[in-house]
Amino acid sequence: MTTYDEIRQTVAPELERLNARIQARLTSGNALMDRIVGSQLRTRGKQVRPLVVVLCARMFGDVTDSVLAAGASVELLHNASLIHDDVVDESRLRRGQPTMNAVWDNHIAVLVGDFYTSSSLREAVDTGDMRIIRTISDLGRLLSLGELSQIDTARTHTLTEDAYFGNIEKKTASLFVACARMGCYAAGATDEATETLAEFARLLGLCFQIRDDIFDYYEPDKVGKPTGNDLREGKVTLPLLHVLLQPEVPGHADMLALVQADALDDADIARLQAFARDNGGIDYAFARMDALREQAAALLATLPPSAAADALLGILDYIIARDH
Repeated sequence: MTTYDEIRQTVAPELERLNARIQARLTSGNALMDRIVGSQLRTRGKQVRPLVVVLCARMFGDVTDSVLAAGASVELLHNASLIHDDVVDESRLRRGQPTMNAVWDNHIAVLVGDFYTSSSLREAVDTGDMRIIRTISDLGRLLSLGELSQIDTARTHTLTEDAYFGNIEKKTASLFVACARMGCYAAGATDEATETLAEFARLLGLCFQIRDDIFDYYEPDKVGKPTGNDLREGKVTLPLLHVLLQPEVPGHADMLALVQADALDDADIARLQAFARDNGGIDYAFARMDALREQAAALLATLPPSAAADALLGILDYIIARDH
Protein backbone atom coordinates (compact mmCIF):
# COMPACT_ATOMS: atom_id res chain seq x y z
CA MET A 1 0.00 0.00 0.00
CA THR A 2 1.24 3.49 -0.83
CA THR A 3 2.24 5.35 2.31
CA TYR A 4 1.10 8.84 3.17
CA ASP A 5 4.64 10.17 2.85
CA GLU A 6 4.85 8.70 -0.66
CA ILE A 7 1.59 10.43 -1.59
CA ARG A 8 2.91 13.73 -0.25
CA GLN A 9 6.08 13.29 -2.23
CA THR A 10 4.13 13.19 -5.50
CA VAL A 11 3.09 16.81 -4.94
CA ALA A 12 6.09 17.98 -2.90
CA PRO A 13 6.90 20.96 -5.19
CA GLU A 14 3.30 22.16 -5.05
CA LEU A 15 3.17 21.87 -1.24
CA GLU A 16 6.46 23.74 -1.00
CA ARG A 17 4.99 26.60 -3.05
CA LEU A 18 1.82 26.50 -0.97
CA ASN A 19 3.77 26.75 2.28
CA ALA A 20 5.77 29.65 0.86
CA ARG A 21 2.44 31.42 0.22
CA ILE A 22 1.36 30.79 3.81
CA GLN A 23 4.62 32.13 5.20
CA ALA A 24 4.46 35.23 3.01
CA ARG A 25 0.83 35.87 3.96
CA LEU A 26 1.59 35.57 7.68
CA THR A 27 4.58 37.94 7.57
CA SER A 28 3.21 41.05 9.24
CA GLY A 29 6.07 43.36 10.16
CA ASN A 30 4.92 43.17 13.78
CA ALA A 31 7.82 41.74 15.79
CA LEU A 32 5.69 39.82 18.30
CA MET A 33 3.32 38.42 15.69
CA ASP A 34 6.20 37.34 13.43
CA ARG A 35 7.93 35.66 16.35
CA ILE A 36 4.81 33.70 17.32
CA VAL A 37 3.97 32.78 13.73
CA GLY A 38 7.55 31.70 13.05
CA SER A 39 7.36 29.30 15.98
CA GLN A 40 4.04 27.91 14.73
CA LEU A 41 5.31 27.35 11.18
CA ARG A 42 8.18 25.21 12.48
CA THR A 43 5.70 22.61 13.77
CA ARG A 44 3.51 21.92 10.75
CA GLY A 45 1.35 18.81 10.88
CA LYS A 46 0.59 16.35 8.10
CA GLN A 47 -1.22 19.02 6.03
CA VAL A 48 -3.84 16.54 4.90
CA ARG A 49 -6.32 19.28 4.02
CA PRO A 50 -4.24 21.31 1.53
CA LEU A 51 -3.08 18.01 0.06
CA VAL A 52 -6.74 17.17 -0.67
CA VAL A 53 -7.14 20.58 -2.36
CA VAL A 54 -4.13 19.97 -4.60
CA LEU A 55 -5.08 16.39 -5.50
CA CYS A 56 -8.69 17.31 -6.33
CA ALA A 57 -7.40 20.06 -8.62
CA ARG A 58 -4.88 17.71 -10.22
CA MET A 59 -7.69 15.43 -11.34
CA PHE A 60 -8.87 18.17 -13.72
CA GLY A 61 -5.88 20.34 -14.61
CA ASP A 62 -2.68 22.00 -13.51
CA VAL A 63 -1.96 23.17 -9.98
CA THR A 64 -2.19 26.90 -10.58
CA ASP A 65 -1.63 29.84 -8.26
CA SER A 66 -5.38 29.87 -7.63
CA VAL A 67 -5.24 26.25 -6.47
CA LEU A 68 -2.37 27.06 -4.13
CA ALA A 69 -4.18 30.11 -2.77
CA ALA A 70 -7.24 27.97 -2.13
CA GLY A 71 -5.11 25.39 -0.31
CA ALA A 72 -3.37 28.08 1.73
CA SER A 73 -6.74 29.60 2.62
CA VAL A 74 -8.18 26.40 4.04
CA GLU A 75 -4.96 25.52 5.90
CA LEU A 76 -4.86 28.97 7.51
CA LEU A 77 -8.48 28.74 8.62
CA HIS A 78 -7.91 25.22 9.94
CA ASN A 79 -4.98 26.45 12.02
CA ALA A 80 -7.01 29.41 13.26
CA SER A 81 -9.68 26.99 14.46
CA LEU A 82 -7.07 24.88 16.28
CA ILE A 83 -5.68 27.94 18.06
CA HIS A 84 -9.16 29.01 19.15
CA ASP A 85 -10.13 25.44 20.13
CA ASP A 86 -7.10 25.21 22.41
CA VAL A 87 -8.25 28.38 24.16
CA VAL A 88 -11.82 27.10 24.53
CA ASP A 89 -10.68 23.68 25.76
CA GLU A 90 -7.90 25.15 27.94
CA SER A 91 -5.51 22.70 26.26
CA ARG A 92 -1.86 22.90 27.25
CA LEU A 93 -0.42 20.54 24.63
CA ARG A 94 -0.99 19.85 20.92
CA ARG A 95 1.05 17.22 19.04
CA GLY A 96 3.17 16.95 22.17
CA GLN A 97 4.12 20.64 22.09
CA PRO A 98 2.87 23.49 24.33
CA THR A 99 -0.14 25.26 22.83
CA MET A 100 -0.04 28.93 21.95
CA ASN A 101 -2.29 29.81 24.88
CA ALA A 102 -0.03 27.84 27.23
CA VAL A 103 3.03 29.82 26.09
CA TRP A 104 1.56 33.27 25.45
CA ASP A 105 -1.82 33.34 27.30
CA ASN A 106 -5.38 33.30 25.98
CA HIS A 107 -5.47 36.98 24.99
CA ILE A 108 -2.58 36.70 22.56
CA ALA A 109 -3.72 33.30 21.27
CA VAL A 110 -7.16 34.66 20.33
CA LEU A 111 -5.59 37.61 18.51
CA VAL A 112 -3.21 35.36 16.58
CA GLY A 113 -6.12 33.07 15.70
CA ASP A 114 -8.00 36.10 14.37
CA PHE A 115 -4.94 37.06 12.32
CA TYR A 116 -4.87 33.58 10.78
CA THR A 117 -8.59 33.86 9.98
CA SER A 118 -8.22 37.20 8.18
CA SER A 119 -5.15 35.89 6.36
CA SER A 120 -7.21 32.90 5.20
CA LEU A 121 -9.83 35.21 3.73
CA ARG A 122 -7.15 37.25 1.95
CA GLU A 123 -5.85 34.09 0.26
CA ALA A 124 -9.38 33.20 -0.83
CA VAL A 125 -9.86 36.69 -2.28
CA ASP A 126 -6.63 36.27 -4.28
CA THR A 127 -8.25 33.43 -6.23
CA GLY A 128 -10.75 35.91 -7.68
CA ASP A 129 -13.40 33.18 -7.51
CA MET A 130 -16.53 34.08 -5.54
CA ARG A 131 -17.35 30.38 -5.14
CA ILE A 132 -14.08 29.88 -3.25
CA ILE A 133 -14.64 32.99 -1.13
CA ARG A 134 -18.16 31.82 -0.30
CA THR A 135 -16.92 28.33 0.55
CA ILE A 136 -14.28 29.54 3.01
CA SER A 137 -16.75 31.99 4.59
CA ASP A 138 -19.36 29.26 5.01
CA LEU A 139 -16.70 26.98 6.44
CA GLY A 140 -15.90 29.45 9.22
CA ARG A 141 -19.58 29.47 10.19
CA LEU A 142 -19.82 25.68 10.18
CA LEU A 143 -16.70 25.25 12.33
CA SER A 144 -18.09 27.64 14.94
CA LEU A 145 -21.51 26.00 14.91
CA GLY A 146 -19.95 22.54 15.14
CA GLU A 147 -17.94 23.47 18.20
CA LEU A 148 -20.98 25.04 19.87
CA SER A 149 -23.13 22.01 19.04
CA GLN A 150 -20.54 19.70 20.55
CA ILE A 151 -20.40 21.78 23.74
CA ASP A 152 -24.19 21.77 23.96
CA THR A 153 -24.37 18.01 23.36
CA ALA A 154 -21.86 17.43 26.15
CA ARG A 155 -23.66 19.72 28.59
CA THR A 156 -27.10 18.22 27.92
CA HIS A 157 -25.75 14.64 27.77
CA THR A 158 -27.39 14.08 24.39
CA LEU A 159 -26.53 10.49 23.52
CA THR A 160 -27.64 9.77 19.95
CA GLU A 161 -25.72 8.85 16.83
CA ASP A 162 -27.57 11.55 14.90
CA ALA A 163 -26.21 14.21 17.25
CA TYR A 164 -22.71 12.72 17.12
CA PHE A 165 -22.55 12.56 13.33
CA GLY A 166 -24.15 16.00 13.02
CA ASN A 167 -21.41 17.44 15.22
CA ILE A 168 -18.48 15.81 13.45
CA GLU A 169 -19.92 16.68 10.06
CA LYS A 170 -19.78 20.37 10.99
CA LYS A 171 -16.55 20.47 12.98
CA THR A 172 -14.41 18.09 10.90
CA ALA A 173 -15.98 16.83 7.68
CA SER A 174 -16.90 20.37 6.59
CA LEU A 175 -13.19 21.19 6.30
CA PHE A 176 -12.58 18.33 3.88
CA VAL A 177 -15.69 19.17 1.87
CA ALA A 178 -14.41 22.74 1.52
CA CYS A 179 -11.02 21.41 0.39
CA ALA A 180 -12.58 19.33 -2.37
CA ARG A 181 -14.87 22.12 -3.55
CA MET A 182 -12.12 24.75 -3.61
CA GLY A 183 -9.70 22.49 -5.48
CA CYS A 184 -12.38 21.66 -8.04
CA TYR A 185 -13.45 25.27 -8.46
CA ALA A 186 -9.88 26.46 -8.96
CA ALA A 187 -9.21 23.75 -11.55
CA GLY A 188 -12.43 24.27 -13.53
CA ALA A 189 -14.06 20.90 -12.76
CA THR A 190 -17.65 20.27 -13.82
CA ASP A 191 -20.44 20.72 -11.28
CA GLU A 192 -21.10 16.98 -11.28
CA ALA A 193 -17.47 16.09 -10.59
CA THR A 194 -17.28 18.77 -7.88
CA GLU A 195 -20.32 17.35 -6.08
CA THR A 196 -18.93 13.81 -6.33
CA LEU A 197 -15.60 14.82 -4.80
CA ALA A 198 -17.33 16.93 -2.15
CA GLU A 199 -19.28 13.86 -1.03
CA PHE A 200 -16.10 11.76 -1.11
CA ALA A 201 -14.45 14.39 1.08
CA ARG A 202 -17.38 14.38 3.51
CA LEU A 203 -17.00 10.64 4.01
CA LEU A 204 -13.23 11.04 4.38
CA GLY A 205 -13.78 13.72 7.03
CA LEU A 206 -16.17 11.53 9.00
CA CYS A 207 -13.58 8.73 8.98
CA PHE A 208 -10.89 11.19 10.09
CA GLN A 209 -12.87 12.20 13.18
CA ILE A 210 -14.05 8.69 14.06
CA ARG A 211 -10.43 7.46 13.94
CA ASP A 212 -9.36 10.38 16.11
CA ASP A 213 -12.11 9.57 18.59
CA ILE A 214 -11.08 5.92 18.79
CA PHE A 215 -7.66 6.93 20.11
CA ASP A 216 -9.34 8.41 23.21
CA TYR A 217 -10.34 4.90 24.32
CA TYR A 218 -6.90 3.31 24.06
CA GLU A 219 -4.65 2.88 27.04
CA PRO A 220 -2.05 5.72 27.03
CA ASP A 221 0.95 3.40 26.60
CA LYS A 222 -0.50 2.13 23.31
CA VAL A 223 -0.54 5.55 21.62
CA GLY A 224 2.32 7.24 23.46
CA LYS A 225 0.22 10.15 24.74
CA PRO A 226 -2.53 10.84 27.28
CA THR A 227 -5.99 9.57 26.36
CA GLY A 228 -9.47 10.16 27.74
CA ASN A 229 -9.36 13.89 27.01
CA ASP A 230 -12.78 13.94 25.35
CA LEU A 231 -14.30 12.19 28.35
CA ARG A 232 -12.72 14.75 30.69
CA GLU A 233 -14.59 17.42 28.71
CA GLY A 234 -17.85 15.49 28.87
CA LYS A 235 -17.73 14.42 25.20
CA VAL A 236 -19.07 10.94 24.51
CA THR A 237 -17.85 9.80 21.11
CA LEU A 238 -18.74 6.83 18.92
CA PRO A 239 -16.98 3.88 20.66
CA LEU A 240 -18.58 4.61 24.03
CA LEU A 241 -21.80 6.02 22.57
CA HIS A 242 -22.48 2.77 20.72
CA VAL A 243 -22.26 0.73 23.92
CA LEU A 244 -24.29 3.22 25.96
CA LEU A 245 -27.10 2.89 23.41
CA GLN A 246 -27.39 -0.82 24.31
CA PRO A 247 -29.14 -1.05 27.71
CA GLU A 248 -28.75 -4.83 27.82
CA VAL A 249 -24.97 -4.59 28.19
CA PRO A 250 -23.89 -5.55 31.75
CA GLY A 251 -23.00 -2.49 33.83
CA HIS A 252 -24.89 -0.17 31.47
CA ALA A 253 -26.81 1.72 34.19
CA ASP A 254 -23.65 2.46 36.19
CA MET A 255 -21.76 3.69 33.13
CA LEU A 256 -24.68 5.83 31.97
CA ALA A 257 -24.83 7.47 35.40
CA LEU A 258 -21.09 8.03 35.26
CA VAL A 259 -21.13 9.94 31.96
CA GLN A 260 -23.92 12.13 33.30
CA ALA A 261 -21.86 13.12 36.35
CA ASP A 262 -20.56 16.67 36.67
CA ALA A 263 -16.91 15.62 36.74
CA LEU A 264 -14.85 12.50 36.13
CA ASP A 265 -11.61 11.51 37.80
CA ASP A 266 -8.91 9.35 36.21
CA ALA A 267 -10.41 6.15 37.64
CA ASP A 268 -13.84 7.00 36.19
CA ILE A 269 -12.32 7.65 32.78
CA ALA A 270 -10.40 4.37 32.86
CA ARG A 271 -13.66 2.51 33.67
CA LEU A 272 -15.49 4.14 30.76
CA GLN A 273 -12.61 3.43 28.37
CA ALA A 274 -12.56 -0.23 29.40
CA PHE A 275 -16.37 -0.42 29.13
CA ALA A 276 -16.21 0.79 25.52
CA ARG A 277 -13.29 -1.50 24.61
CA ASP A 278 -14.66 -4.62 26.31
CA ASN A 279 -18.13 -4.34 24.79
CA GLY A 280 -17.30 -3.85 21.13
CA GLY A 281 -17.31 -0.07 20.93
CA ILE A 282 -14.00 0.20 19.09
CA ASP A 283 -14.89 -2.67 16.75
CA TYR A 284 -18.14 -0.92 15.92
CA ALA A 285 -16.39 2.36 15.16
CA PHE A 286 -13.96 0.59 12.81
CA ALA A 287 -16.89 -1.13 11.09
CA ARG A 288 -18.57 2.24 10.53
CA MET A 289 -15.34 3.57 8.98
CA ASP A 290 -15.08 0.52 6.71
CA ALA A 291 -18.63 1.13 5.48
CA LEU A 292 -17.90 4.81 4.84
CA ARG A 293 -14.71 3.83 3.01
CA GLU A 294 -16.65 1.57 0.64
CA GLN A 295 -19.08 4.37 -0.15
CA ALA A 296 -16.20 6.77 -0.79
CA ALA A 297 -14.34 4.31 -3.03
CA ALA A 298 -17.50 3.76 -5.08
CA LEU A 299 -17.82 7.51 -5.62
CA LEU A 300 -14.23 7.82 -6.84
CA ALA A 301 -14.80 4.93 -9.23
CA THR A 302 -17.38 7.04 -11.09
CA LEU A 303 -14.67 9.55 -12.06
CA PRO A 304 -11.97 9.06 -14.71
CA PRO A 305 -9.03 6.99 -13.37
CA SER A 306 -5.97 9.02 -12.42
CA ALA A 307 -2.97 8.99 -10.12
CA ALA A 308 -4.59 11.82 -8.15
CA ALA A 309 -7.75 9.76 -7.57
CA ASP A 310 -5.62 6.82 -6.41
CA ALA A 311 -3.79 9.17 -4.04
CA LEU A 312 -7.09 10.43 -2.56
CA LEU A 313 -8.15 6.86 -1.83
CA GLY A 314 -4.69 6.24 -0.38
CA ILE A 315 -5.18 9.18 1.99
CA LEU A 316 -8.48 7.71 3.15
CA ASP A 317 -6.83 4.34 3.79
CA TYR A 318 -4.03 6.06 5.69
CA ILE A 319 -6.56 7.93 7.85
CA ILE A 320 -8.34 4.72 8.82
CA ALA A 321 -5.14 2.73 9.43
CA ARG A 322 -3.04 5.41 11.21
CA ASP A 323 -1.80 4.63 14.70
CA HIS A 324 -1.30 8.19 16.01
